[in-house]
Amino acid sequence: MKWYVVASLLTVLTSSQGILTTLSQSNGKYKYDYATVPFLAEVFKLLVSSFLLWRECQGVPPPKMTTEWRSVRLYPIPSIIYLIHNNVQFATLTYVDTSTYQIMGNLKIVTTGILFRLFLKKKLSNLQWMAIVLLAVGTTTSQVKGCGEASCDSLFSFPIQGYMLGILSACLSALAGVYTEFLMKKNNDSLYWQNVQLYTFGAIFNMARLVLDDFRGGFEKGPWWQRLLNGYSITTWLVVLNLGSTGLLVSWLMKYADNIVKVYSTSMAMLLTMVLSIFLFTFKPTLQLFLGIVICMLSLHMYFAPPSMLVDLPLTAKATPEHLVEVSVDRRTDS
Repeated sequence: MKWYVVASLLTVLTSSQGILTTLSQSNGKYKYDYATVPFLAEVFKLLVSSFLLWRECQGVPPPKMTTEWRSVRLYPIPSIIYLIHNNVQFATLTYVDTSTYQIMGNLKIVTTGILFRLFLKKKLSNLQWMAIVLLAVGTTTSQVKGCGEASCDSLFSFPIQGYMLGILSACLSALAGVYTEFLMKKNNDSLYWQNVQLYTFGAIFNMARLVLDDFRGGFEKGPWWQRLLNGYSITTWLVVLNLGSTGLLVSWLMKYADNIVKVYSTSMAMLLTMVLSIFLFTFKPTLQLFLGIVICMLSLHMYFAPPSMLVDLPLTAKATPEHLVEVSVDRRTDS
């Protein structure tokens, strides 16, 4: 499958994720425990990957599966990074408002490019660096509210701790993505075997969070496995399937494409979500959204288009001599 097909599917699924999550609410509230959704999504990804690995093992030759501990021990690290990232997110939101947090979240676009260059040793051209910066500018522009809706000075009116945590959150998000790509490309193991390892640890860490929530709440609502599916509806299950399918597509991109493709997919998904919200919800289109979409489209073309399409190179015509003289050479062998 071509990477741009997978990236397009990822864009559609990511954009529908926020919409489905909103539709799963009842009177603006969740009837289910939202912490159970990531856990079930990890279980779904684990089951799908296990089935595909079993199918792959039926073929000849069998897939490569490294089982050495020094290799397996690397797979819990992305889950640990994401766990830290989630806690940093909550800490950041205690200092800044949601709009400022969303705008600061666009820093992960640039930090992904930097870590992509430092750790994976992938060289980016000057045009590609400019495209990445433009993508961050475009997504930020689409999220900025007009001065009539919110104070223009509010973006810089929060404590310094909020901005530092926001930068840390962006770095952790980029680090998790880049490290996952490093793992996926580190060896020639089967993609499904790598997924089984990643999602096993992902399910374990998400289950640990549910257990921790039980202890924090004093088991007031009972143990997590008894209320796992409480309040679930068809829309909630669609959220789980959407989140799980998104994770599977991301793992494919990490294996056969790279983090920059994923960043573009998720950024375009955010813009697509805003456009769809105009028709599905009471979201009003703004000039900032239009400008943000234009900037992001220019960035997309700038990053992936061949250099010959971006720069008008002078045509170098071969000089044809006016007069050609044919010379025949008689090659003889002396006897």
